[in-house]
Amino acid sequence: MERLVVVGGGISGLAVAHHALDAARRLGLPLAVTVLEAAGRPGGRMWTDREDGFVVEHGPNGFLDSKPDALELAGRLNASDRLLRASPLARKRFICRRGRLRRLPESPPTFLASRLLSLRGKVRVLCEPFAPPPPDGDETLAAFARRRLGPEALHFLIDPMVSGVFAGDPERLSLRAAFPRIAELEREHGGLFKALWRLRRTARRTPGSGPAGPGGTLTSFRGGVRTLVETLAAALGDAVVLGAPARRVERTASGYRVLAGTPERAVPASAVVLACPAYEAARMCEDLAPSLAEDLAAIPYAPVTVVATAYARADVPHPLDGFGFLVPGREGRPVLGTLWDSSVFGDRAPEGRVLLRTMVGGARRPDLAALPDRDLLEAVRAQLRDFLGVRADPVRVWVYRHDRGIPQYEVGHGERLARIADALRDLPGLFLCHNAYRGIALNDCAREARATAEAAVRFLTPPATFEDKESPA
Repeated sequence: MERLVVVGGGISGLAVAHHALDAARRLGLPLAVTVLEAAGRPGGRMWTDREDGFVVEHGPNGFLDSKPDALELAGRLNASDRLLRASPLARKRFICRRGRLRRLPESPPTFLASRLLSLRGKVRVLCEPFAPPPPDGDETLAAFARRRLGPEALHFLIDPMVSGVFAGDPERLSLRAAFPRIAELEREHGGLFKALWRLRRTARRTPGSGPAGPGGTLTSFRGGVRTLVETLAAALGDAVVLGAPARRVERTASGYRVLAGTPERAVPASAVVLACPAYEAARMCEDLAPSLAEDLAAIPYAPVTVVATAYARADVPHPLDGFGFLVPGREGRPVLGTLWDSSVFGDRAPEGRVLLRTMVGGARRPDLAALPDRDLLEAVRAQLRDFLGVRADPVRVWVYRHDRGIPQYEVGHGERLARIADALRDLPGLFLCHNAYRGIALNDCAREARATAEAAVRFLTPPATFEDKESPA
């Protein structure tokens, strides 16, 4: 029997194990899978606290249903009946400008009427079709925005979007790596407006072809994203070993072995998937492949601290009629933004209460993420007072610290991934799967997990068997 060892019991590792067992079953491949998770629970940063009627996310709160990957994973787990779509209010998003919340425009008419950009800023955006072509090589997101949309759109449209997705700095993030779809649209159509116009025309002619942008409805699970983690872990059963920190990977005559656990023991493996953060994968590969470890360790991470506060509904004067607000860096505020979770998903707070989650830190202000709890809460409450008029004390507070929270796809990320791929070719049977490489969102993790699982099973399957089972006939 072949043995696949997956290091890391977050969403990527659990999904890899699930897909690998499913693929092996289809092929008739005898396969044992072991998932080694250092913590005492699965899920990593994708976890939910359920306390006194509150459903509080440590990290991501869902995924967009415009991509199939997370939905397909839920379907395979028979968990589709536990999906929870966001309220229509979630389409309303706000950006801070000069201390006031301005609604993010959703259409050309609302863009023209919006007070988020000045008249000059709007005219500059409308000149996008005449922007110069992209330069050779990689380009930062900030350089792209200045070139195509102008500096004001960079500050009040692109910058907060980057904060909301990556907690990152647009002056350092790679357009190609962080937002490949945008780079693809410009390359194929010569500009964003041209791309939108052509794709909308195609969508009218071809029903179901989909929109150009991310689109879709924000979707989660009843009881939070933890529901997906627990469903995966339950399906895997004893294959998930908790409290088993992996320390290093070594090659053997028959494949690999992973040294893990306390006390340490060697877990033999025909193939290994490192489904852990890049810095952990680097540590485990230091002796096995020093150059690979160096590239993995060079992927930067931004620290993010999540401060969740619950209030009596009567103590919040603002209607909370939207998804929340984001704060551009030039506003000089100590927070990245606040999500109005109880407005987005109806099960996040009990009757008469509201739940807000505020993000602090990020690539530009990592020092703020490390503030003591008391100072963090004071800073958050000051922002909620300014923007939402909240002066009362919160009825509950939760603080979740992610010291190395979100990987940053900075300029040169694509070249680094190419070097990593070259190094892995010399290590057959070793695979990487995590959000540090090709997408940080839940949909990205689900997509990459399935691809990695199929690649691992293909490696473990005798060629004749694989070709016979997978042939069109």
